[in-house]
Amino acid sequence: MIDATTLVTYSLIVLGFVFIPGPATLLTIAGATTSGSKVGIATGAGIAAGDIVHTLLAVFGLSAIIAASALLFSIIKYLGAAYLIYLGIKAITSKSASSFEGDVMTVSTSAAFRQALYSELLNPKTALFFLAFLPQFVQPENGFVLIQLTILGLVFVALGLLSTLVYAFGAGTLGGLVRRNPAILKWQGKVVGTIFCTLGVRLALQER
Repeated sequence: MIDATTLVTYSLIVLGFVFIPGPATLLTIAGATTSGSKVGIATGAGIAAGDIVHTLLAVFGLSAIIAASALLFSIIKYLGAAYLIYLGIKAITSKSASSFEGDVMTVSTSAAFRQALYSELLNPKTALFFLAFLPQFVQPENGFVLIQLTILGLVFVALGLLSTLVYAFGAGTLGGLVRRNPAILKWQGKVVGTIFCTLGVRLALQER
């Protein structure tokens, strides 16, 4: 098992990392601001589900295949970038509602979950991050390495989900006020679409 000192140190490092705004945070904020906290939470859950898959890939060594194959890395990267840009263009070109009533959401929670899951799965940088980051805190003398990697990965997923929930509730509350402003409502789709497109281009330009 992982000793307490290593686990606490690892958790503090991860906490500092996950609360720094990044692509996952931007996706969560965009969903919560435009469609409410429930959609933000669903987005965070989708990201967490994707990270669980990446943890399993790292544990069983499949991420190493992505790291070793430039072609496979590029294929996954461009698929992910294309998907994000597709979501962005869809948001930009969709017609905004003229008013906001109650808990009406522009995106369903199931759709938000799927979008976040696919976006996270199609980001090879995340796979490589888990492969490179988790082993640094593994100590073979403490027992089964696979169990240690799994625990570290699940801790990362849990703390990452915590950060997205915080952002989801905050952005959802603010978004409820924003969506009642017709002028802002008119532009919200374009802003969200621009965020998705920017993330897609950023992913496409990333190197290994």
